[in-house]
Amino acid sequence: MQWLRTMVRIRLFEQMLADLYKAGRLVGVVHLSIGQEATAVGVCSALKDGDQITSTHRGHHHMVARGLDPQKMFAEILGRAGGYCRGKGGSMHVSAPAQGAMGANGIVGGGIAHAVGLAFAAKRLGSGGISAAFFGDGAANQGVLFESLNLAALWQAPVLFVCENNGYTEFTPTDAVTAGESIAARAAPFGIPAVEVDGDDVVAVNRLAGEATARARSGRGPTFIECRTARWRGHHEGEESYAKPYREPPAAADPIDRLERVLRDAGLAADGLRAAMEAEEEAGLAAALAAAEAEPEPPPERALEDVFA
Repeated sequence: MQWLRTMVRIRLFEQMLADLYKAGRLVGVVHLSIGQEATAVGVCSALKDGDQITSTHRGHHHMVARGLDPQKMFAEILGRAGGYCRGKGGSMHVSAPAQGAMGANGIVGGGIAHAVGLAFAAKRLGSGGISAAFFGDGAANQGVLFESLNLAALWQAPVLFVCENNGYTEFTPTDAVTAGESIAARAAPFGIPAVEVDGDDVVAVNRLAGEATARARSGRGPTFIECRTARWRGHHEGEESYAKPYREPPAAADPIDRLERVLRDAGLAADGLRAAMEAEEEAGLAAALAAAEAEPEPPPERALEDVFA
């Protein structure tokens, strides 16, 4: 039931972002993960306090699944001083280290190496923590992935490589730019266990993530998980102003509907449960957005604070 609530919260949060963008109330562009909620919830629900994640430019679902406060998320994306990064990170660079969210990243594949470093540090410090690197199918063609796989295998770093393969690399079908039998197969030369999973099935994702986290915590090193999912929205909101139609409507079933069926089969009144959760979450998010919008913008004198290069 907690998975259902978190997935509903993610969906409503991003639908609200879409509305804000259309109304011209957001700073910059926004990349939505609607339809990919199960990957974030399935993996993050297998993590513990002290574990760390790195995310992508399409990372709101990871952050909400990790437990970040929607009000601070809204504030950050709106460029307000009360945001997690005091309004300087925006949609693509939200980070909350205290909650184990070590940063979304506008660089494709940028967070992969960070996650390996975080895992290596946890191992050396003996903290017992692990890390998870979320990245998309486009990042699977970046050299940093192969360098990171190599180091993670050499160091037996406690890290999960989680590829969300949503079928499109920006505006290009992934199959048109990706060689090999699968993205997951790229881990094989490094001796890293790899699995493919229906990324819209939160139960299956969580089961594999649980096995991977147990392997990492026991000192047996990294695991690669390829989650096959679907991107319901475009590369970013507003792309229709310049991009011609380039993709087919997603054929995948709604991951929230699928979890609702699982709960129904388990004997729960899933229809009423979801409706109640949606009403509660919608009210809570509306209040969070109103509070975030009431916050001030960062004053000009803070422009050079937190700048290290």
